[in-house]
Amino acid sequence: MKQSALFTTTKREAPREETSVNARLLEQAGYVDKLMAGVYSYLPLGFRSLKKVEQIIREEMNAVGGQEMLMPALQPKELWDKTGRWEGLREVMYQFKDHAKHDVGLGVTHEEVVAKLARQYVASYKDLPKYVYQIQTKYRFELRPKSGLNRGREFPMKDLYSLHASIEDLDTYYEKVKESYLKIFERCGLDAKVVEASGGDFTDEFTHEFQVYTDAGEDHVLYCAGCSFAQNREIAKVKEGDRCPQCDEHDVQTTRGIEVGNIFKLGTMYSEGIGAYFVDTAGKRQPIIMASYGIGLSRILGTVVEIHHDQKGITWPASISPYDVHLVSIDRGGKVRDAAEKWYEIIQAAGASVLFDDRKDVSPGEKFNDADLIGIPIRLVVSARTEEQNGIEWKLREEQDGSTVSASEAVTRLKAIHDHAW
Repeated sequence: MKQSALFTTTKREAPREETSVNARLLEQAGYVDKLMAGVYSYLPLGFRSLKKVEQIIREEMNAVGGQEMLMPALQPKELWDKTGRWEGLREVMYQFKDHAKHDVGLGVTHEEVVAKLARQYVASYKDLPKYVYQIQTKYRFELRPKSGLNRGREFPMKDLYSLHASIEDLDTYYEKVKESYLKIFERCGLDAKVVEASGGDFTDEFTHEFQVYTDAGEDHVLYCAGCSFAQNREIAKVKEGDRCPQCDEHDVQTTRGIEVGNIFKLGTMYSEGIGAYFVDTAGKRQPIIMASYGIGLSRILGTVVEIHHDQKGITWPASISPYDVHLVSIDRGGKVRDAAEKWYEIIQAAGASVLFDDRKDVSPGEKFNDADLIGIPIRLVVSARTEEQNGIEWKLREEQDGSTVSASEAVTRLKAIHDHAW
């Protein structure tokens, strides 16, 4: 993509009304645009990063047997009445009457819809287990839509649902998904921790959140540095300085975190409410045992920016950067311009994606500042100096200075990017 043709441009200053780092940087760099509180447009750069997050999630969900589908956002009141959640979720669910005076709502989650589908397609224990997921826009009336992408009213989410014939089978799969979630976050450049939490509006049981520890977080977590103990403060029975109840060797500490995912053992609440049963090995009718697993895609983007940035801008992990390479032409004449066009072709031929800053009448300093703000991991610069040395300047985003490498070395490195070896 040539930057001169890019739909968006960077802004000289971050929006003053935004308090979170991710909101300021993503808007200033041209990744998103806020339409109203908690509602964003994903501009071309932001959409590319979002799709990369989506693909990572899709790969890991498929790896644990998930079957992708898509369910309606618009749902009838009578379905939610069967589980009592039409009233229970009234504060966060967008509910209204359509033109035919029917009560409908925008789905905040899809347990009821999955249970209805299971009622149609699951009859026997032989039909279980089953795992289905979707990547879909969710709508929730957030009272305090702040923190940029980390707290929205309309946002893309992956929700997986598992259907089981026994608690033992659910427990086994639950742990498998837990590990897959940790892998997803690691691939996106996040160090997430498993934290016990409340079931909220989903279940009476304790659940598990995936928290990224950061001062930018809104949640408070009590954890042990010596073992895996971690609990959301909402359910914790210990306080900071207490001995860890799990290992009894270290004191409990407090930190803040951003919740990037959660998983729930739902039991039979939804299957019983909707009427989703199966016949077991003894010929008895039993309610299907369910679990659900959610990840907010936009929240991953927002959290990554909260973690991966410096005073100059975003520092994307290579896995979800909108492009692999930012090619910058320091154009002081036709020769450099021609060389940059040639490198644009070379980079693409090597299999790497590239944003080419081919803009004319823009100073080198402005181009470099924009490259730092946008945050693509590798910056390649074509200038009169690099042409004299028959090479190109190669600089990683986190490095202070670049170095000139030969054309052949640059091509070797670019091919390594395509082979996921860089």
